[in-house]
Amino acid sequence: MEISVTELRAGLRKAIDAAKDGEDVVITERGLPVARLTGIESTTLLTKLEAEGLITPPAEARAVPRLPQAEAAKDALSSLLGRMRR
Repeated sequence: MEISVTELRAGLRKAIDAAKDGEDVVITERGLPVARLTGIESTTLLTKLEAEGLITPPAEARAVPRLPQAEAAKDALSSLLGRMRR
């Protein structure tokens, strides 16, 4: 879409809506392109999927469970490092 500065002043909402829809809006002054208005892809994939209704957020936050094997490995590593430092 190409729009003059004068038209942009009168129809800014139209230009912003076009940019949000993924269209590049080229702003011209006396027939020469001087600027470009484009949309910003700032939402994450999860936010987009949630907005489209394809996923739903969890009802409540859950703690990540700690596995006993991970605790045992952490203790073994600490023990090994302690012996190496001596």
